[in-house]
Amino acid sequence: MPELTRLTEDELLLREAETIVVALGKMFPGVCEVVLHDLRRPDNAIRVIENNLSGRAVGAPATELGLARVEDPDYPSVIQNYPNRFPDGRPAKSTSIGLKNSAGVYVAAICLNLDVSLFSTVARALGNLVQTDSPEQPLTENLRARTTGELRSVVEEFAAARGRMPRDLEVADRKELLRSLKEQGFLEVKHSVPALTEILGISRATVYNYVR
Repeated sequence: MPELTRLTEDELLLREAETIVVALGKMFPGVCEVVLHDLRRPDNAIRVIENNLSGRAVGAPATELGLARVEDPDYPSVIQNYPNRFPDGRPAKSTSIGLKNSAGVYVAAICLNLDVSLFSTVARALGNLVQTDSPEQPLTENLRARTTGELRSVVEEFAAARGRMPRDLEVADRKELLRSLKEQGFLEVKHSVPALTEILGISRATVYNYVR
């Protein structure tokens, strides 16, 4: 195929992929990041990003998965529902779809990154709704050190019990939460304060002010 025709084919493929990415982004606003990668330019691969949840920008480089497709045309075209994580620690469920031209070369990839932390909060709220009382159990003690992962779970459960997302908590609720976390020893966990600033969307100064 002549080079000019090949370039035309690749651009047409990317243009159609861009239409799909924009449409998917509009269908899942705020909960699913949808990204179009131009694998012909791995150093500045991101061509379109809808519902930006990862903090990346147009022109950012390809991920490891994208580079794997660039290097190996036999790499799987679809990697579906694999666990992932956003830079701020929120868990994600991702799917990556590679698109080849007629020569069998990967030209583009459409990637979907679903913020499952939102749904875990809803799941906890539903769990609280259907929970029934159980007989009192003897007090148990856990000597294992707490982790920032447990910290996130406690915050999400606290917010879910009030029908809110962690970042939507009222000031009074945040103060109550921080006092409770301090009593439970969570503020002694390494990196707990930076984790709380990300989870609650507040500054470090605010965290320290609430626990006074």
